[in-house]
Amino acid sequence: MKVYVDLVILLNFYLDFLLLVTTSIVLKRNITLKRILLGTIIGSISILFLFYSISSILLFFFKLFIAIIMIISVFGYKDLKYTLNNLGYFYMISVILGGFLYYLNLEFSYTHIGLIFINKGISINAVFLILISPIILYIYYKQVKKFKTSYNLIYEVEIGFKSKEKLILKGFLDTGNKLKDPITNKPIILIQKGLVKENKEKIYYVPFHSLGNHNLLKCFKPEFIKIENKTYKNYLLGISDKKFNMDGVDCILNNKVMEDLK
Repeated sequence: MKVYVDLVILLNFYLDFLLLVTTSIVLKRNITLKRILLGTIIGSISILFLFYSISSILLFFFKLFIAIIMIISVFGYKDLKYTLNNLGYFYMISVILGGFLYYLNLEFSYTHIGLIFINKGISINAVFLILISPIILYIYYKQVKKFKTSYNLIYEVEIGFKSKEKLILKGFLDTGNKLKDPITNKPIILIQKGLVKENKEKIYYVPFHSLGNHNLLKCFKPEFIKIENKTYKNYLLGISDKKFNMDGVDCILNNKVMEDLK
């Protein structure tokens, strides 16, 4: 089998460059292009040593050593946690890209009957790799950004009642929730229906506007609400009849929480 070393080095250079750039963007590292190119060159030169016959274990540790050198060359060394974080994301992004490319190669190159795969005689070529790799990494970056944005707005909320009962909920900080009781001016946190035992708590009805309609929102006054180890007693709980379209979220925090947490 013919192996074009120059093509292998160029393709490896291209992929290493994409991986380092993506790692830098995802972790928001302010890294110059020169340092990224330095790390890419180190990774590309090391590909020559992979043509030597060595055991799988030695090959694994050699690749790990080269990856560490690349990461330190690009991002520098501040402490062990910083370096391991950079290395972890670099490997995670590499696995995601490699997994997608492997999956696409199976889809295009093989057909299967049950669990039996048959080669079609075609495979993903270098041009396809060059074109599809940035798209895969861009989609991954957008998903990570979306996840981080949502995750940073989720808090653990502890709610205590006069009946001595407590609720531990997952709350999403929604800047669009600015509901307030017009009489007491207390902000309202929305929670899923059925979480509060209504027969044990005093009910308040608060008027609010929704899409041009005037409605009454059933509310309760908790004994306390604890968020981020801070205790508040000036909030109301509003019962939402609609389910929240977010996995694991039980309540929608009020915009006022953002000010109180500062």
